[in-house]
Amino acid sequence: MLKQVQTQKQHHTILPQQIELLNLFHLNTLELDQRIQDELSENPVLEESSAQDEAIGDKFSKDMVQDFQNWEEYGYDDIPDYKTEYKNYLATEKLPEKPMADLPDFREDLKKQCRFLSIPEEKVYLFDFLIDSLNESGFLELDLEDLASEISFKNGSWVEAGELQEIIETIRGLEPPGIGCRTVQEYLLIQLKGMNTKQPDVKMAIRILEDHFQELRNCNLEKLKRELGLEEDEIKIVLILLSHLKTRPISQPTGTSPVNLSVLPDFTILDEGDKLEVALFRQRSANLHISQSWMEMVQNATQNATIDKSAKQYMRSKLSSAQWFISAIQQRESNMLKIMNAIVELQYEYFKYGDILLLQPMKLKNVADKVGVDISTVSRLTCNKYAETSFGTILLKNLFTEGIVNQEGNNISNKVIQSIIEELIGKEDKNHPYTDRQLVNILAERGYTVARRTVAKYRELLHIPVAQIRALWDQKETVPQ
Repeated sequence: MLKQVQTQKQHHTILPQQIELLNLFHLNTLELDQRIQDELSENPVLEESSAQDEAIGDKFSKDMVQDFQNWEEYGYDDIPDYKTEYKNYLATEKLPEKPMADLPDFREDLKKQCRFLSIPEEKVYLFDFLIDSLNESGFLELDLEDLASEISFKNGSWVEAGELQEIIETIRGLEPPGIGCRTVQEYLLIQLKGMNTKQPDVKMAIRILEDHFQELRNCNLEKLKRELGLEEDEIKIVLILLSHLKTRPISQPTGTSPVNLSVLPDFTILDEGDKLEVALFRQRSANLHISQSWMEMVQNATQNATIDKSAKQYMRSKLSSAQWFISAIQQRESNMLKIMNAIVELQYEYFKYGDILLLQPMKLKNVADKVGVDISTVSRLTCNKYAETSFGTILLKNLFTEGIVNQEGNNISNKVIQSIIEELIGKEDKNHPYTDRQLVNILAERGYTVARRTVAKYRELLHIPVAQIRALWDQKETVPQ
């Protein structure tokens, strides 16, 4: 039996142009350059001018008088030879910028390894996306559900988290082994299972990581010995074995920072006395424009009835696409400057003096409310973005921190606590390192009331092991065979 039912519901639809705009917000400087080059090659209506082109245009402008100089005037002038020879050398103040070193990236190496696997063509982009999502240490910190949603959003096709899990298992089998692990626990287990698992110390280490990792992380050795029935010497042998394992698949070069080596900043912050000036490292919207010849062609085609309808539609669509793209780049740069100015205003003392202890607690919502945009816009325009300052290149993501109230009632950033913990451990007696409880007491003496579990969490974020393992690192013992 047929029947008609009337219902009322709310439905939210995101336009394709809005999705494309959000994707542009997410790009950093290098990715935006590539995106603009792709658009220039695909759309003949869009053109880009450079400062060099403008200089050449000014040089040969009709308004300027060009003096004619024949060979007699040029060959028999009175200019000394040393002056013309000197021009073959670059002046010190006009030296070209030092090119950025092309350092090998482990992600590119992983992608090359994937090409030798029998991967279906339609799944190659999933492998590349997950490899690009790895952090600088080689861990996959992002949740698979979030990654699946982001991939589905960008490519317009639904991807399940279970499918990504299978791909991650394949990536972990590449070189270096364990790349793509979610946690340090997973990475340690992979290293142990690659050893001779029949050895008693290896077998016991695997059991501790699988069943008693929380006790190991909290360094509750007495409970471990009691539950596993181990003696003092036996638990010491297992801890020595664990201390010789790597804690991350990718190790950065000593004394170097990946930010300063291979990252092009998106902002520059200059100290101009009492004021901090914020500027884009590379502004692109001013150089993009519509081709004048194409504008005339579209106008003529509109008035010409003999031109095919599909050709007219093609020219109009390309013109509309170019106009939207320029407008999107302008909107991106305008919002970036507004957001960066708001961040500098909220963190003025930090950007002025470069002291991490001056960093104030700040959330995405604080910036969004100050600028008057949505939180998602702030998130995308600060994601993977870097700012060049007088004290180095910083990642904007690190500026967003939670707050902790000290004994004086002031709200301070948790980055301050992490910095102090790292400083204390760096200066500790290597034979008698500080425990988490001792660190709590030292912080309390400095006016910071922090719980022990909070200290343990910050220590793990800094990739610093517990005191007992730090002490074993300095012992000259070898791993038993």
